Amino acid sequence: MFIDSHCHLDFPDLIEREADVLEAMRLARVSHALCISVKLETLPAVLGLAERHDNLFASVGVHPDGDDVAEPSLEQLLELARHSKVVAIGETGLDYYWHKDEPEWQRQRFRTHIRASRASAKPLVIHTRNAAADTLRLMREEGAGEAGGVMHCFTETQEVADAALELGFYISFSGIVTFRNAKALKEVARQVPLDRLLIETDSPYLAPVPHRGKTNEPAYVVHVAEEIAKLRGLSLTEVAQASSENFKRLFCLDI
Repeated sequence: MFIDSHCHLDFPDLIEREADVLEAMRLARVSHALCISVKLETLPAVLGLAERHDNLFASVGVHPDGDDVAEPSLEQLLELARHSKVVAIGETGLDYYWHKDEPEWQRQRFRTHIRASRASAKPLVIHTRNAAADTLRLMREEGAGEAGGVMHCFTETQEVADAALELGFYISFSGIVTFRNAKALKEVARQVPLDRLLIETDSPYLAPVPHRGKTNEPAYVVHVAEEIAKLRGLSLTEVAQASSENFKRLFCLDI
């Protein structure tokens, strides 16, 4: 069985096909998925999915990109994290791709999420883009390693992976690892310890080969596992078992 450690099933492309998406998961032997929050305004839909389906879980957080959304307080995040299906804080982090002025509000929002993670003892789901040095610096300054978490949709260098691993974090690979031009990322996927590796879709984005360019969905996480198995010279079963056990261990789930 496989687990999609990061997806956005509340987004229109997927929630409008909710039953079909869940059935495709079943047929692909994708047993569980983590539905990720990106803003407080849409969190009810994320929680609703997790409440309706035993095999779905939720996170609570505000994506670093959003500059026109409700700003979460530490108290809000802690209250929301008490929901029985919430297993993580995030996604959070830093993204300077669209915000090239490297805004302080992003860094403060990230600090708030890290503090919520430590206080709730629920791991972080971290997004970083064009901001690896600052992301790692804030993780260290705020003691992110105490709660742990995952560097989601990893696209950074081996050095960044090593630094995150040293802090106790897991590394999650998306469909990008299947892209022909992702040679450096493929090498990172070979090197990350098998007991610290997760797989994800980030659906509806980043559909893996052979579905590249289409709407992504959790059933396609199998292709990510297939690529990692090929890169590492492992069987698909070995990657499925390791990544699933890693997911359960990180998010403290008995499933």
